[in-house]
Amino acid sequence: MIINKTEIKLGEKKVVKLSVSKLPSGTEIDIFAHVFRSKNPGPTVLFLGGLHGDEINGVETVRKSINTGAFDSLTAGTVIAIPLLNVYGFINYSRDLPDGKDINRSFPGSSKGSLASRVAKTLTTHILPLVDMGVDFHTGGKSIHNVPQLRIDDTMEEALPLALKFGARLIIKSSLIPRSLRKECNRRKIPMLVFEGGESLRLDQESIAEGRAGILNLLFAYGMIENHQPVPFDNMLIEDNHWIRASFSGVFESYKKPNDFVERGDLLGQISTPYDKTVKKVKARKKGVIFGINNNPVVNQGDALYHIGF
Repeated sequence: MIINKTEIKLGEKKVVKLSVSKLPSGTEIDIFAHVFRSKNPGPTVLFLGGLHGDEINGVETVRKSINTGAFDSLTAGTVIAIPLLNVYGFINYSRDLPDGKDINRSFPGSSKGSLASRVAKTLTTHILPLVDMGVDFHTGGKSIHNVPQLRIDDTMEEALPLALKFGARLIIKSSLIPRSLRKECNRRKIPMLVFEGGESLRLDQESIAEGRAGILNLLFAYGMIENHQPVPFDNMLIEDNHWIRASFSGVFESYKKPNDFVERGDLLGQISTPYDKTVKKVKARKKGVIFGINNNPVVNQGDALYHIGF
């Protein structure tokens, strides 16, 4: 296996530096790919964190897996682990890059494009051609807490079996977004799962632990590691979902928690104004499970409050 002119032989492990670009300050933007190869043939699996720089749980999930030796004793195949893709976003507490572009809307990328496009191009050129399957680790957006979950593209028949091997509690069918990593992987016939858990700029140990357990479950299922007891999860498949949004601006008080099941018409919370006694009730439109919730107590009309799957 050769990545950016660096050869990694069977039985070796190496860290490969992929240079992307320089900032106006002269600071280099590099991606570090940790490559672990067994002496025996097998699949090549990508574990990726930090595509969005403020989604720290994904960075920690991959980093801790590396640092605790999860990939040190592979019995077959290869693991490519990239704990942090969006270096600029990470050091600036930002989802995006300095031009406001989102790497996950920039694939397959261009070596002559924006910084986001160059990061995407680097991954597309050097890593994706080597990969048989992968997991891209994310969190909820700003102030949105996501229950640990896997998102799959059900147009790829390998996606659901792969998700079941990983073993998340919630498996959500999710359509492909144009120019996303998952869309590019779909075009290349690479099953790519998206794991989401917690919210941006906040560590959520439950999400990190479930992500790490899923990594080991997946490797064990493909015979890449031994001496692992798979963590059992009661899987729930979400066929469809919708957001409940604020119909009123004010102070948002939630009566429900992530993972709560709701019925149509259930009272979920309320929004009140700081100036008078006006209160707007927030009710469920359909039966389902809450897998995303807004933790911001101050909301504007139209803001997302609850993500409900059914």
